[in-house]
Amino acid sequence: MKQQAKKTTIYAVAKEADVAISTVSRVMNGSENVSERTRQRVERAIRDLNFRPQTSARRLASQQPQMMAVAVPSFTTPFYNEILKGIKNVMSSHEMDIMLYNTGSKDPKAAAENFFDRGTADAVLMLSIPLSDALHAQISSSGIPTVLIGAKHPDYSYFYLDNYRGGRLAARHFAERGYTRPGMIVPKTPALAAEERMRGFIDEIHEANLSVSPSHIVSGMSAKHAGFTEENGYEAAEKILGLMTGNDEGPDGLFCTSDSQAIGAIHAFRRAGVDIPGELGLIGYDNLKLSKYLDLTTIDQHMVTIGEQATQQLMKELNGSNVEKVQIVEEPEVIERSSTRYH
Repeated sequence: MKQQAKKTTIYAVAKEADVAISTVSRVMNGSENVSERTRQRVERAIRDLNFRPQTSARRLASQQPQMMAVAVPSFTTPFYNEILKGIKNVMSSHEMDIMLYNTGSKDPKAAAENFFDRGTADAVLMLSIPLSDALHAQISSSGIPTVLIGAKHPDYSYFYLDNYRGGRLAARHFAERGYTRPGMIVPKTPALAAEERMRGFIDEIHEANLSVSPSHIVSGMSAKHAGFTEENGYEAAEKILGLMTGNDEGPDGLFCTSDSQAIGAIHAFRRAGVDIPGELGLIGYDNLKLSKYLDLTTIDQHMVTIGEQATQQLMKELNGSNVEKVQIVEEPEVIERSSTRYH
């Protein structure tokens, strides 16, 4: 693969001239509050490095507020909204503009590459966007401080969600409470997070000397947001109801790979008169605010906290030159409510 030429950033100019970034911005802005010797050193660095300021550098030079971008595949998914709450909690104390950039769900990596090429932000949080070689090269070339949420890369700070462990916790919860016919409601289309949750669930079920019948792994027809939705959960629950009224007993415990799916499933089961948790236990995933009011047992990923921690780290990397990268795998936990049997 052809190596992409690395663009010079305002940070590189400051390092070359051995001055602060604010000094480079004053020189670019024509300020008189810079000594002639320092000005010449900065201008020489600009020439030697062939620096061509992008939008973010021009904004800094003109003393406009800095811009933080949040690149996210969807604005309507509750999962991302919880992370955005955490980001907002931290940014309320910073004088920075925030730009939400919808990369879309079909090809978020390609959309993110285009975003970094434009250089419109001073710092970026990327949510659930895996780094391809091309995207990694694009970020490195831009010089824009970047922190990842829901993805890993050795060159960046990241806050990763341990979906595999979350799946195991759900299975263990069922096994410890006497459920013997576990099942799952899964997305309509492939999604890495759901696949990791499913794998963890099945591994833990096998370790408990139980099994998951293939007929008890169901999805609805809705592919919106990959199928992490209420609609998909409702449609999947209708399939389970068909099993429960036929020759197959159906599952006695259902693990839903999102709270939204579980909420849709609860609606379908209650309409059909199914006793939850007497006949059927339900576990969701995400611990959305609504799950508390539905008494839904769920897996909490601490998404608001992750949003806060990732934003704090990004601010450190934006404002400091030698900030140590942090790479955190967030541990999920079971929030037990009345949609599953107690001990």
